[in-house]
Amino acid sequence: MRVVLFYLGDYPVRSYGLVVVLAILLAVGIARYLARDTVYRDHISPFAVTAVISAIIGARLWEVLFFQWSYYSTHPLEMLAIWNGGLSIQGAIVGGIASAIYYAWRHKLAFWDFVDTLAPAVVFGQGIGRIACFLNGDAFGSPTGSNFGIVYPEGTIAYERYGSQPLWPAEIWEGQWDFIIFGILLAMKNKRLPKGMLFATYQILYGLGRFALEFLRGDTPRYLFHWTAAQWTSFIVVLVMLIIMAFLKYRERLGKPSKITR
Repeated sequence: MRVVLFYLGDYPVRSYGLVVVLAILLAVGIARYLARDTVYRDHISPFAVTAVISAIIGARLWEVLFFQWSYYSTHPLEMLAIWNGGLSIQGAIVGGIASAIYYAWRHKLAFWDFVDTLAPAVVFGQGIGRIACFLNGDAFGSPTGSNFGIVYPEGTIAYERYGSQPLWPAEIWEGQWDFIIFGILLAMKNKRLPKGMLFATYQILYGLGRFALEFLRGDTPRYLFHWTAAQWTSFIVVLVMLIIMAFLKYRERLGKPSKITR
């Protein structure tokens, strides 16, 4: 793992930023492919610009406010240094959903159908993004207390926190879980389901996986019930999505459309 991959002159090319860009490009490519035979085909690229900006803002705000406030409150200038890491995927999802709501409303698209099309691409991008976390030495696990685990090198945040102790490979397992979700969503995509069910399934599966893996994390503070901010977020998201699932099934029985209109 390498925080800095190479230098262009005196400019360091950081693994985190490079892999995140790769994740975005791959996610957009997959979304365009999945939307090839739909009315959303010509909307993917313009929406991606809005979604990426909203996701980055949401990801940084989530990280600063809910995950590392004790640090950033005393280092305010570091809030803008996203190239050093510190982007919460849960905040990115919130920002992305907000931009999807606005985009669907603005262009009179069927919102739930639109996000169903995007869901597999988004979770694939999340899986690639966890590679960025691994290379950067963040989103790391807690000590395993055995010879099993990842030993991070000097220069990473994980090494600063725990030194040469073997740590649980939490970010690697989360990335693998994301790819499993991607496969499940592709298998479900051609089944007849109420609009929005694919997106809700993605959110529930990711939330459950993230909740479980957070017990192994060693990089974030814990609150009530010894849960992290990510666990509380996941818990709330899963509950909300279960309610939305019930609502979508009920609305399908009534035969109502799923547009967000002006």
